[in-house]
Amino acid sequence: MNDIQDATSPGAALGGPVACVSKVELRVACKALLDRDTLNKSDPCVILMVQNQGQWTELDRTEVIKSNLHPVFAKVFTLDYYFEEAQKLRFEVYDIHGTHSIGTRDDDFLGGVECTLGQIVAQKKMVKPLFLKYAKYAGKSAITVGSPYSSPYRFRSPLDLFSKSDPFLEIYRINDDGTEQLVHRTEVIKNNLNPVWEPFKVSLISLCSCDEDRKLKCLVWDSDSRGKHDFIGEFYATFREMQKIGGGSKVTWDCINPKYKLKKKNYKNSGVVILSDLKVRANLYSSCSVAIDFTASNGDPRNSCSLHYINPYQPNEYLKALIAVGEICQDYDSDKRFSALGFGARIPPNYEVSHDFAINFNPEDDECEEIQGVVEAYQNCLPKIQLYGPTNVSPIISRIAKLSAGEETIKDASRYHILLILTDGVVTDMADTREAIVRASYQPLSIIIVGVGNADFTDMQILDGDDGVLRSPKGEPVLRDIVQFVPFRDFKTASPAALAKCVLAEVPNQVVEYYSHKAICPMPPVPSCDSPTSLANTPTESLPAVGTTA
Repeated sequence: MNDIQDATSPGAALGGPVACVSKVELRVACKALLDRDTLNKSDPCVILMVQNQGQWTELDRTEVIKSNLHPVFAKVFTLDYYFEEAQKLRFEVYDIHGTHSIGTRDDDFLGGVECTLGQIVAQKKMVKPLFLKYAKYAGKSAITVGSPYSSPYRFRSPLDLFSKSDPFLEIYRINDDGTEQLVHRTEVIKNNLNPVWEPFKVSLISLCSCDEDRKLKCLVWDSDSRGKHDFIGEFYATFREMQKIGGGSKVTWDCINPKYKLKKKNYKNSGVVILSDLKVRANLYSSCSVAIDFTASNGDPRNSCSLHYINPYQPNEYLKALIAVGEICQDYDSDKRFSALGFGARIPPNYEVSHDFAINFNPEDDECEEIQGVVEAYQNCLPKIQLYGPTNVSPIISRIAKLSAGEETIKDASRYHILLILTDGVVTDMADTREAIVRASYQPLSIIIVGVGNADFTDMQILDGDDGVLRSPKGEPVLRDIVQFVPFRDFKTASPAALAKCVLAEVPNQVVEYYSHKAICPMPPVPSCDSPTSLANTPTESLPAVGTTA
């Protein structure tokens, strides 16, 4: 993860572990906004709101872009990102009149949308329609929010040979249909012939859709405060070209103004753009599996006292725990599909006891679509099985650990597994479970156990290892602590978010520990020049005069 630091999360007040916080940057653009002005187009500004204890408060806002219904904002929103929390955001778009103050009139409001920070981070780029009051669509208006949190790379581009301009650089990705999408706009460097723009980060998905040969169109402009920027020149690049940097060498492109190239016989360029630093960081994806206890100690599902009783008016404890944790996990699951397993039941057609079966009864494909698919498979499964026993969890742990071990063959492994086990009581195969966890601690895997009901969970506390290092029956210690246990009864009166926060808070640190031990850095830099070098102003031809209007 990026810029990870320890911070005290609200979960600490509930006795939870110290949370892991990262900085996330969000970039915003809008399309087809409503035109509220009579004489000119709307002057849009986006307000970022965050929800805290049920109340919406403003966190930050973009700049105002004059007379534009399709604005691409340069402002970057920076937020603290907690993996284990559902951080609710709201983006509101307003038409600004004269000052940066937001009007109270309904006709100043161009639309808004709500989402979670986790959804943005997981999707990398989120596009949603804007809504007015009473859930009414704001015409065809839409907002795009992008996060460069995953796979960021950094580069600095000194621009040489521009005549007394206020230059800035724009990078566009050329899509498959030929359209162009703005990826990044640098800051303006005032009155500078050799500007060095600040380093910036952008995801590879945003930059080139992970296609190293995709064309990038780069434009250099002379800034005008009225928005009528003067065109200096352009060049085309690819990410593959950018990666040629290294060993003290830089990558350069001639900045060409097509109009001057046609008019001037000896025209060579309007300057040179130099890429002097590039760092590439690898992506990290999670894969989630769920294992549910179907032993007889849960009680007959037809009886209202059973932990598996399906109440038409409210979910049982298994469903509450499954939904609370699963809805957070699915934001980070790369394909939104969960491996859904069961243990401790007699299953059709022969009704033999199984400690590792697919609850959709499809052994060839045990995955369900999103957490709602797991809920439906669970509810459909209950009438078809016989709750039995014993409570053996080692087979499922060994199965998922074996699946995780497949990542070991990949040098720059980028998939991490999370196993959620929901159980009501004492583990029968404690020795085998300890052995399985010790073996699993060497794999890219974290295990979350939620205890349902009021049984004695002493064995689970031992597996958690918070009170001492977990060891196998032969005395071998775990390589790292990968188990987090939480009794659901401690969160009966708390919100679902509080449970999810507590059980997931240790996962980011467990990810870092795994990759550190394996010497597989999730964010490895490619060879690059340690620091940019200023270029001498040695033009082969003077740049035609470009007016500078500040």
